[in-house]
Amino acid sequence: MTVAYDGVDVVHAAGLTLRPGEVTALVGPNGSGKSTLLRTLARLQRPRGGTLTLEAPEEDGPADGLALSGREFARRVALLTQGRPTPSGLTVRDLVAFGRYPHRGRWGRHDPGGAAAVDRALALTGVTALADRGADHLSGGQLQRVWLASCLAQETGVLLLDEPTTYLDLRYQVELLDLIRDLADDHGIAVGVVLHDLDQAAAVADRITLLGAGRVLAEGPPEDVLVPDLLTRTYGIRIEVGTDPLTGRLRTRALGRHHTRDERLPSPS
Repeated sequence: MTVAYDGVDVVHAAGLTLRPGEVTALVGPNGSGKSTLLRTLARLQRPRGGTLTLEAPEEDGPADGLALSGREFARRVALLTQGRPTPSGLTVRDLVAFGRYPHRGRWGRHDPGGAAAVDRALALTGVTALADRGADHLSGGQLQRVWLASCLAQETGVLLLDEPTTYLDLRYQVELLDLIRDLADDHGIAVGVVLHDLDQAAAVADRITLLGAGRVLAEGPPEDVLVPDLLTRTYGIRIEVGTDPLTGRLRTRALGRHHTRDERLPSPS
């Protein structure tokens, strides 16, 4: 896809494939096009060029994601955006139930599986105990989990998450990453997630897409993308990569000027 703002391309022919049962993390510096690409996949931004193809094994052939009606698309793809507003006068259960809108019949009344889907979403995100609380009385982290529950209640095969660990403390960051992993492993959902934390991406993702200046610079398993030289060039700061002795996963460390006083960084390219 190519995406433009005010006639200026900000994402340049970026390709991305999300597979059922896999987590794909989008990483890169600020302004690299991660959130723009994700929002375009969710049809919140119209691409200047490119295609959006949705495939499902129960269908005869692929569907043009840009041509589907809004309701049809929302049955297939859910998006958790950054900075959703704090609603007033609604309970947590009411808010989660918003995710059922593409499944409701005419006038929004007929939804036989709605109550059960809302209950499952509340339980998965650990907010069942908050179900009757006013949404405007929640902390930022609690509200983030409630919005995620609303996306899960949508019951789509594709879930897009834009920096979902924002506002969460360490415990809930870890629990959210575990939940993302469970959604892929246990429910076969195709997950695309924008993350700033490279260690979180290494921990949760099957594949990582690295963007820089609106272009895909690398794509593949974490060990193929989280490479010191590539990360150093992309972020403009020296980044070392090692292995966590406890988990065996990749760990990154950005070294500031107090660690590299006598070294020159390679120029970003």
